[in-house]
Amino acid sequence: MKYSILLLLTLTGLNLAAANSTPNIILIMTDDQGYGDLSVTGNEIIDTPHMDRLAREGAWLKQFYVSPVCTPTRAHLMTGRYHFRTRAIDTYLGRAVMEPEEVTLAESLGKAGYATGIFGKWHLGDNFPTRAMDQGFQEAVVHAGGGLRQPANPPEGERYHDPILFHNGQPERYEGYCTDIYFDEAAKFIEAKAREDKPFFVYLPTNAPHGPFDEPPSRDLFEHFRAKLSKDRKPTRAGFYSMIKNVDDNIGRLSAKLKEIGIDRETLVIFLTDNGPAGGGSAGPFRGAKASVYQGGIRTVCFLRWPGVIEAGSSVGFTAAHIDLMPTILDFCGAPQPRGVKLDGRSVRPLIAEKGV
Repeated sequence: MKYSILLLLTLTGLNLAAANSTPNIILIMTDDQGYGDLSVTGNEIIDTPHMDRLAREGAWLKQFYVSPVCTPTRAHLMTGRYHFRTRAIDTYLGRAVMEPEEVTLAESLGKAGYATGIFGKWHLGDNFPTRAMDQGFQEAVVHAGGGLRQPANPPEGERYHDPILFHNGQPERYEGYCTDIYFDEAAKFIEAKAREDKPFFVYLPTNAPHGPFDEPPSRDLFEHFRAKLSKDRKPTRAGFYSMIKNVDDNIGRLSAKLKEIGIDRETLVIFLTDNGPAGGGSAGPFRGAKASVYQGGIRTVCFLRWPGVIEAGSSVGFTAAHIDLMPTILDFCGAPQPRGVKLDGRSVRPLIAEKGV
């Protein structure tokens, strides 16, 4: 009998280890939010309880770096390689297009059995074969170019409210505010894959709080921050912080959804921002802002939350960067790195305090 119990415990341990090696992945990245634009990093203008919760209940990479502008950060994130290898080196003049031969995180996880979806900003190519749907994402709801109010988007859809987005390559009119739409579509995808008992990778790169700032999520939010910033005559900052607050509210809604459908403890949620602040945002104690190579332009937050596996409230003091996230995620998922490809990043999983594995 004791041998049967021992065998049962051993098999249970193996099953737990197997479950822990294949988490669902949700990767959230905001656009132009600075290191100091969260309450957990000391901002007194905005309260971000749901972003803060990811830090409090997970691991915080304390010295985390990205690129000074959008596209290079996204190239690093999707390939684990230096952006100069990928040809995606800037944000305009044809330099925001990634080589189609690059092997993306979505392609690697797809080969490992994951369902893959992107909801928001791709900014690595708008035409075949460089679109997100050509680069490993099985479900894609994205805008074109670097933002919704830029020339790459259909003229009649260049707005944050009721925008035209591209659903698997086809333009569709959506109702609502853009960030709400991304999170709603992601939640639908997550629920569908949970019903199928299929692991998923959801990439949620919002275009908020990227400007322009004259289309806040709601008038109430805008007026709330305008009142708090009454000495600041420019409405830019009120719009900027309205957009961040809306992202935080959506993270809260998504977190509640994970618990509702019973997969909260099976899901690794990662949050970061793509570069330093714009729109009057805060770089915290650091010098510089977006487009600067000073710390304020490239230093940001990165939180990883996986209940029961990653130690709550832990931190990593070693230097890490966007380039390390692809190998780190593959490591957590037990998925192999792409063959014949030189990854420049390294997994930081060995530096993260874990329990239960």
